[in-house]
Amino acid sequence: MTLQCCVAQLNYVVGDMDGNAQKIIDLARRAHARGVRLVLTPELALCGYAAEDLFLRPSFIAACDDALRRIATELADLKDLAVVVGHPVGDGQRSRSVSVARRTNRASVLRGGDIIAAYDKRELPNYQVFDERRYFQPGQQAAVFEHAGVRVGLLICEDAWFEQPAADCRAMGAQVLAVINASPFHVGKGNERELAMAERCRQTGLPLIYAHLVGGQDEVVFEGRSFALNAQGQVCARAPSFQACAFDLTLDLAAASALSGPLSAETSLESDLWHALVLGVRDYLGKNGFPGALLGLSGGIDSALVLAIAVDALGAQQVRAVMMPSPYTADISWIDAREMAQRLQVRYDEISIVPEFEAFLASLKQEFKGLPIDTTEENIQARIRGTLLMALSNKFGSIVLTTGNKSEMSTGYCTLYGDMAGGFAVLKDVAKTMVFKLARWRNAHDPYGTGANPIPERIITRPPSAELRPDQKDQDSLPPYEVLDEIVSRYMEEDQSAAEIVAAGFDPAAVEKVTRLIRINEYKRRQSPVGIRVTHRSFGKDWRYPMTNRFRS
Repeated sequence: MTLQCCVAQLNYVVGDMDGNAQKIIDLARRAHARGVRLVLTPELALCGYAAEDLFLRPSFIAACDDALRRIATELADLKDLAVVVGHPVGDGQRSRSVSVARRTNRASVLRGGDIIAAYDKRELPNYQVFDERRYFQPGQQAAVFEHAGVRVGLLICEDAWFEQPAADCRAMGAQVLAVINASPFHVGKGNERELAMAERCRQTGLPLIYAHLVGGQDEVVFEGRSFALNAQGQVCARAPSFQACAFDLTLDLAAASALSGPLSAETSLESDLWHALVLGVRDYLGKNGFPGALLGLSGGIDSALVLAIAVDALGAQQVRAVMMPSPYTADISWIDAREMAQRLQVRYDEISIVPEFEAFLASLKQEFKGLPIDTTEENIQARIRGTLLMALSNKFGSIVLTTGNKSEMSTGYCTLYGDMAGGFAVLKDVAKTMVFKLARWRNAHDPYGTGANPIPERIITRPPSAELRPDQKDQDSLPPYEVLDEIVSRYMEEDQSAAEIVAAGFDPAAVEKVTRLIRINEYKRRQSPVGIRVTHRSFGKDWRYPMTNRFRS
């Protein structure tokens, strides 16, 4: 007895219940024609993940109910097909405009027009970007359903990271575990999932199918990479990362491996990061209806990297680069910016900010009389550039992609209403040292066919500079990036104390400077654009520190 299965690893859109339902219906019909008899959709696929406070609106839950009934009705004629659909459910009661519904995160099994089984998620994560206890109440019961002679135990995402839910399925006679998921990407998360699920297989003695979604949603990205494991925890099949697909599997409980299917190869850290950033840009713009993107191209590595990502995500015709030289812009910056724009065949314009800068200085001459030149004049230049880019955005509708990286966001090496002005921060969670690695990786690969070696070598090798004063270098104000990024990682991502970082061999003065800069620049980060999360702790939902704060550790 074999059972053909399919994971609907698709790109669902939050709030588009009709569109998501149609994707499920279309995939299910095509899969059935291929002989598939069990389709698994990811967690909350029907409404998209994560819908956040939309879950609190009874009308949102009601729309999900309607879409679920539609799927059941339209697939009712396929009486030998079971479809597991992830969706929210609640009773819809309200009191004084506050929802009092008992909402749950559910997986419903549809067959022949009916719901033959349902399971409510038991373990609700409330860490990092997860906030499920705000919206849902935990389920209490395990769920095992029988289809085509196979007993399938249902789990939803976090459930499978704990022993009891899977053990309960085993005790109820499950022969295979089906885990539907919505687990945001960060570097290394794919291997973490496979290792955790392998442990669950070994503990229960059951094979496991892990169904995951793909796509970008605001600051998070889901990479797909659904997989199947045998009872010994070995990977039998793996779907591609960062691609929507119908991932077909064969379940044969009499076979040694139990599950079989295509096995996508492991990918490098840089490859995963690149595809995550590209997908994040493509979906943020596409799902929000922006006609294109524009950015300030400075001749530096950050803006060069963002330009390459944008072109891979959108195509050259939807990307515009603007060079805005100041009195301190080096000739090589002009040359390198022009060359890169030519390599990628994007629209490229040059708008000098010298007249505006001189006008600002003239207007402020009396106010600044007798005072030395400092960062004030540097910030004026950055803010002129931000104003020009936002004006172009308003006029033509394209979104401004900011080019600051995580190292700069950590230390406040950025200008409010200047280089922070824009709609989407592509490198917000990418450290400067990783920026260099990604540039090297992209020059060695052409994953989207938009052109090989897009970043001129000199952009990668020249010392980074904001070019806002004569002979300025980033390292005049900051420790070397190799040191800075390691301190930031230890302090911000790993929660190490300053004393622990010093004990690890770092210079006390550098540790004090970096941790102080992180602390005092919270107000800037709160005003920064949303950006793509690619580490396990990014500035945003992962990082919630008060701006007004006198605590010192």
